[in-house]
Amino acid sequence: MERIKMILLMLLFAVVSYGQTAKQVLDKTAATVSNKAGASASFTIKGNNMNASGTIAIKGKKFHASTPQATIWFDGKTQWTYMKDNDEVNVSNPTEAELAAINPYNFIYMYKKGYTYTMTKKGANFEVHLKATDKKGINEMYIIINQKSYTPSQIRMKQQKGWTTIDIKNFKKTNIADGTFRFNSKDFPSAEIIDLR
Repeated sequence: MERIKMILLMLLFAVVSYGQTAKQVLDKTAATVSNKAGASASFTIKGNNMNASGTIAIKGKKFHASTPQATIWFDGKTQWTYMKDNDEVNVSNPTEAELAAINPYNFIYMYKKGYTYTMTKKGANFEVHLKATDKKGINEMYIIINQKSYTPSQIRMKQQKGWTTIDIKNFKKTNIADGTFRFNSKDFPSAEIIDLR
């Protein structure tokens, strides 16, 4: 009986320390991505009737993403989406789930509450699996993180409409001015502005 208790305690300790390791990897990744100066990368998004590629600049919760179809600015509260085909700008205050579908780096804020984590090693990468404890927004995520640099190279998210995969390349830290994350109407004088807030 004593031996069974010891084995159970060892298994419990192994599971707890494994979960802490996944959190430590996410913490280090968040610290790498959310540096105060800013960072930039290129990305490709596929899923939910979406197929786009472009570039992104981030600084904390702020981001600026550009694709051939649209340009998005987010200053931490307000989002401006310029649709090139119809020359209009939609202004909104997006939810965390909406931000995650647009900003591949938003997971660095989401994982801290409402998710459980597990982790496996795959070659030179960690694969962290997050599962939501409530079923609002993003139900599940897989994040591929480089073991040396703690930079993510892929994020797969499961929402109500299915899976979305975001591939990330060319991540680099760089100084980015705060004005980069706000829409400037002078740059788009003919655009129709639609306030959805």
